[in-house]
Amino acid sequence: MKKFDINEDPHRRYNPLINEWVLVSPHRSKRPWQGQKEPIHSDNLPEYDPTCYLCPGNIRANGMHNPEYEMSFVFENDFAALKQEEIQFDDKATDTFFKAQPERGISRVVCFSPKHNLTLPEMPVEAIENIIRTWQNEYIDLGKIDYINHVQIFENKGSVMGCSNPHPHGQIWAQSSLPTEVEKTQNNLKSYFDKHQSNLLQDYLIEELKLNERIVIENNHFVALVPFWAIWPYETMIISRRHFGKITDFTEEETTDFALILKQLTIKYDNLFETSFPYSSGIHQSPTDGALHPEWQFHMHFYPPLLRSATVKKFMVGYEMLGESQRDITPEKSAEVLRNLSDIHYKNNQL
Repeated sequence: MKKFDINEDPHRRYNPLINEWVLVSPHRSKRPWQGQKEPIHSDNLPEYDPTCYLCPGNIRANGMHNPEYEMSFVFENDFAALKQEEIQFDDKATDTFFKAQPERGISRVVCFSPKHNLTLPEMPVEAIENIIRTWQNEYIDLGKIDYINHVQIFENKGSVMGCSNPHPHGQIWAQSSLPTEVEKTQNNLKSYFDKHQSNLLQDYLIEELKLNERIVIENNHFVALVPFWAIWPYETMIISRRHFGKITDFTEEETTDFALILKQLTIKYDNLFETSFPYSSGIHQSPTDGALHPEWQFHMHFYPPLLRSATVKKFMVGYEMLGESQRDITPEKSAEVLRNLSDIHYKNNQL
C-alpha cells in the first residue's frame, strides 16, 4: 500500500473556524485548461472620472453631491442591502418549513481615496492608516447602536468579484443578527475557548510559525499566511500576534504594522500575474453585542479567485456546490509562490 504524501495525494483538510472540510487534489494542478478565460481589464484609469459616482464632487445615483474629500469618505449606501427602520413582527411560525424574520441594519460605502485609480497596493502607508482609522471609527459608531450586534467590514475588488465600480472602495454592513459564517466562527471559537481556556487562532498561529510552511509575510504585530484549510488558490489570512478581538484595540504601532502588511500582501497579489488582482476581503472581529468575547482573535480574510493566470479563475461549481469545497494547488505551494514574490509593485519595475 502506498504511503500517504500530502503534497501529491488527494486528501481532506479540516477548518476548525467553521467546522467544515475541504478536499485537496494536488495532482489536478497539472491538468490542461481549455475553459473560460476572463478578460483583462486595463489598469490605465484616470485619477478622476467625471462619470464615476464615487469620485469627489460628482453626483451619486440618488442626486446627492459627494464632497471634495481628500482622504477616505463614508456615506450611506444608496442601494443598501439593509434598512434601519424597525418592523413589527409577530413570530408564530417557529415550527414550520417557512421561517422568516426581518433583519434590521445599516449599509455604508467607504471610498479609500479621492483618486479613481489608486488601489491599496499603490497607496502610501499613511493613506492606508487613514483607512484603518476610518474602519475603527465606523466600528465604534455602528457598534454602539443598540440593535447592531455585528459590524462586517469588507471589500470586493475587481469586476470578476462583482464590483460595479473600479474606484477603490469597500463596504460596511452592520446588522442585528450574526451572519451565518460569523455565527459558525463564533460557535467554534467559543467551543475551543471553553475547552482549552485559550484562543484558537492564537494557538494556531503559534503552530504555523513553528512549521513556517505557509507563512507569506510577518512583522512585529501581524502575520499573513495561507491557512492550512484554504479553499481559494491564493487565499490568505492576516492574524494579529497579540491577543485582542477588535480593530479598536490596535495600538499606534499595530495600526502602522497592519497598514504595512496590507500594502505588502496586496502588492504580492498584483505581482503574481502582473494585474490589478481581484479578491473579496473582510475583517472578522468581536460582535458588538456588549458581551466580552475573549474567544475572538482579530483576523482578516482574503479570497482571490484567480488560479493560473490573470485570465483563469477558480470556479466553485458542481462538486463544490453539491459536496464540499475543493482545491488543486496545495496551500503550502501557494504560500511559497506568494512569499517569493517581490515587495516592489510590478508597475514600479516598468518605469
